Amino acid sequence: MLSLPFLLASQLAISAYAAPSSSSVGRTSLSNKDSSLTILYQNNLNGSDDANHISAILLDATSPRQAAAACASLSETLLSKAAIQAHSDDFYNQLSYLAYNRRANRRQQYHISGGLVSLDSRKGRLDFQGAPRGYASFPVLCTQSTSSSQPTNSSATAANEITIAAAGNTYLGYRNKKSWRFSGLRYANTPARWQYSSVYSGVGLNLNATAFGSQCVQVSGQGSEDCLFLNVQTPYIPKSGSKKNLKPVLFWIHGGGFNGGTGSDPGSDGGNLASREDVVVVTINYRLATLGFFNVPGTNITGNYGIADQITALQWTINNIASFGGDASQIVIAGSSAGGGSVRVLLGSPPAIGKFQGGIAQSNLGGGVGLGQTGNYATAYSSYITPQQGYSLAGQQIFTAVGCNQTSVAAQIACLAQVNYTRIATLPTRAEKVVQDGKIVNTEQLIVNTKNASTAHVPVIFGINANDGSSFSTYPKKANVTSELQGIELSLGITEPYAQGIIDSGLFPYYDSGNLTLDSFNVSQRVATDNQFRCVDEATVYAGATTGAFPRAYYYESDRTLGGYDPNGLGGPPVTPGYPRGNPNLPYFRVHGADQGWLFGNLPYLRDGPDLYSLQLESNWYAGFMKRGDPNQPLAYLEARGYTRTIEGVQLSGSWDPIVGATGPIKHLDWPSYSAGFVDVPQCAYLNYSLSYYLEGGI
Repeated sequence: MLSLPFLLASQLAISAYAAPSSSSVGRTSLSNKDSSLTILYQNNLNGSDDANHISAILLDATSPRQAAAACASLSETLLSKAAIQAHSDDFYNQLSYLAYNRRANRRQQYHISGGLVSLDSRKGRLDFQGAPRGYASFPVLCTQSTSSSQPTNSSATAANEITIAAAGNTYLGYRNKKSWRFSGLRYANTPARWQYSSVYSGVGLNLNATAFGSQCVQVSGQGSEDCLFLNVQTPYIPKSGSKKNLKPVLFWIHGGGFNGGTGSDPGSDGGNLASREDVVVVTINYRLATLGFFNVPGTNITGNYGIADQITALQWTINNIASFGGDASQIVIAGSSAGGGSVRVLLGSPPAIGKFQGGIAQSNLGGGVGLGQTGNYATAYSSYITPQQGYSLAGQQIFTAVGCNQTSVAAQIACLAQVNYTRIATLPTRAEKVVQDGKIVNTEQLIVNTKNASTAHVPVIFGINANDGSSFSTYPKKANVTSELQGIELSLGITEPYAQGIIDSGLFPYYDSGNLTLDSFNVSQRVATDNQFRCVDEATVYAGATTGAFPRAYYYESDRTLGGYDPNGLGGPPVTPGYPRGNPNLPYFRVHGADQGWLFGNLPYLRDGPDLYSLQLESNWYAGFMKRGDPNQPLAYLEARGYTRTIEGVQLSGSWDPIVGATGPIKHLDWPSYSAGFVDVPQCAYLNYSLSYYLEGGI
């Protein structure tokens, strides 16, 4: 129940929210010195509908005389009865959730303009009363006049800024319609090149956190070496020094093949997820390519600096996230593509184990042997090479390319250390692989064939898109494909005997649509999906679940996606009458990375109603996992929040159950979703990835 009173007089209550002025912060703003601050917004994840909803700011309890001044300190006013009545369903659900979440009792009254409002749950409505007498304290509902609701249109102004104390500093952030936003927080001291990062040690500073920090230098040459920043989106800021009502934390690691990507990508913005599910989202940068993964055997350049940065960011989060409303004992690490690969690495990394309570790996390129190969592009994301192998791939080639041709390795290193970072990042040869350095990574693979001390004993979700491999197969648009055999060879880059073996196996049937090129590609992308994604991940979660390495393991396949990595230009579903952005009910390729939006509740547009309904359903499942290590949230929670469509989705789809054996189950994510067994089990066995692959020792 909200009961923390303001103790200052009206004049002091306004001035108490002023931040210390400095060249970094620059102007007066709200603070959390005397109250927690919660943004209330009934977020249905439909961005085009945002204009039809308003948000409010909830402050801790104070007397009637203090209530208006408390709102004024935010450059806001007490919320009016008329505004609440115009959005009565939204506010009924918000107050219901506060009661469900034990932040208030079901009869709690709240200060509004000219009176009080409370929840009448027996009659299913809001109850309004006149101005209270005396000095009884009630929580305060203030207007929230910032109308921007998307990361691309949100910015700091004098009216929406906030300062909070964290990590020994004062940070200036701001709010939009859905969340409090802190961007460009430095989590590490800027490390010397090819040195491990350490948690940021600056204290006593007034720091501006209203703009993203530089991205780590990309293979395009964009970015900087001074790039170890993270971002926080949160619906709730506790009163300064308080540890009450802290929220689960999603710690997001971006993808990009360890060569690109950034924590400031709008697609992974945490505002919608934070608002919809009452959680805190952290997104990070980490060093990439040669600047993040270069290693030289026999020296102190051991590689994996990008992974070490992720661990440093985790430690900063553990140390400080309570100041932003997050619970350091409820952190789930998550990522897609190379970010999913990073989750796999961290699950088995000694310095990371114990720093998180769950893991979500989306579209991790598992890779491995198969089709006569000793490995493929995807292999390095689940099977870690030795430092000598890494150096053979990207060692002397890098020295030579920049003219560091000295006779001793030490002199070459000294030479390379002076080369401009942009030149290093844009070389045709790059260090981009995780190696067994003996500190960050000390096993060849994640060990799941037994319950063991070298693998984090936490629940996990792994999963892929239905056609993840289509992004890593070559579509022979200009080739004269005269046979299925030639199409498979060209697309997969394998020899005729292996292509013929695929055909002869009968496991990857060829469907004749009249377009030989497309039909051949459909076979090859299915093989690539199994070979590079599905089979290793299915084997991982099966082994981890059945041996107890993971206390619970969940698996999904996304059958409804939007966007993603599409180098072949295959596009989404075809446009048909009534579906100007494509008809998702028709066949289309569910390409790599196209499921990310369903975790964050971020879609650039909606093609139909089921896009929105599935978005709401999957957001609910991911948040459930963040909160309880189990995707299935209590019905009472969904009822309190007014998420009727999600309740319908759960009823239609059934619960998302953990893997219990060789039949799964797994969840096919769509609208409605459904449960089934592992996909392509015979095909995986043919490709040398049986479900018992990891139980048998893998490769």
